[in-house]
Amino acid sequence: MDIDHFLADNRATWDRLAELTSRPKKLSGDEVRELSRLHQRASGHLAYAQAHFADPDVKASLTSRVAASGAVLYGARRLTWRTIGRFFSVVFPVTVWGSRWFLLVSATALFLPAIVLGTWTAHSHTALDAIAPAAVREAYVNHDFASYYSSGPSVEFASHVYTNNVIVSCEAFAGGIAFGLLTLIALFVNGANLGDAAGMFYAAHHPGEFWGLITPHGLLELSSVVLAGGAGLRLGWALISPGDRPRVRALAEEARGSIVLVLGTVFTLAISGTIEGFVTGSTLPTAARVGIGIAVEVAFLAWVVLCGRAARRDAEDLKAFPSP
Repeated sequence: MDIDHFLADNRATWDRLAELTSRPKKLSGDEVRELSRLHQRASGHLAYAQAHFADPDVKASLTSRVAASGAVLYGARRLTWRTIGRFFSVVFPVTVWGSRWFLLVSATALFLPAIVLGTWTAHSHTALDAIAPAAVREAYVNHDFASYYSSGPSVEFASHVYTNNVIVSCEAFAGGIAFGLLTLIALFVNGANLGDAAGMFYAAHHPGEFWGLITPHGLLELSSVVLAGGAGLRLGWALISPGDRPRVRALAEEARGSIVLVLGTVFTLAISGTIEGFVTGSTLPTAARVGIGIAVEVAFLAWVVLCGRAARRDAEDLKAFPSP
């Protein structure tokens, strides 16, 4: 649907929504129910506009109307809880799905150096020697790597890990302001560190120990880093290719979507940090710990892919909804 048809098909709904919102204390019961239905439809229109159109005026107008009608309907407290639910069920998944190409670039910048350097390190004595002396590598593989995950009480360790991971993710996000260059550097460095660690374990013929310790929390943690990197790349691309928008406006508009990704990352990092603190270094069998990590990652991917695609599909089908 092009923007002209989008406006023509839905303007009457938005005008009626604005008219009802303008007199909150004079609404009848039927009008309140109508306002609720129109608010839901306009929210879907907003999601569709954010995903398909670059026109800032349309998105700003819809954002204002949805916010105003939501405040009338729910009040501050109810709006807060409803907004939280909508964030996790619609806003975050649809933003992830809409940012999938940035996330693909982010994942490539993280995992490509990890694979290349990990493979090189695993098969090259020169690379191993460049990383650390043999005695340091031996201590790292045989003791230090595993002992790190049980180096403190679970709650304290989980809190420490979570704080560090949030800092790394914020650096990846903030690096987008430098046209995405600092974001790419941060992703490359983290990927290189991952590859070096994996390479040392493979060179020592202990790959199972590495994956047994990294998988429980690492799958979701690395997904979180990819999300933060994607958020930074959205900012950087807005500066590189703003389209027909001034760069400042393009940056402001894309920042809203990027912040959604970062807020979601705060949530996913809290989960991965909890797993790292209570599962990774626990006495559970390796299979159980790895199974937990895989199950959580599969649940996360199902959430963002299925909910994101469904929200986009619902937004595209809005014109087929019966009018209230």
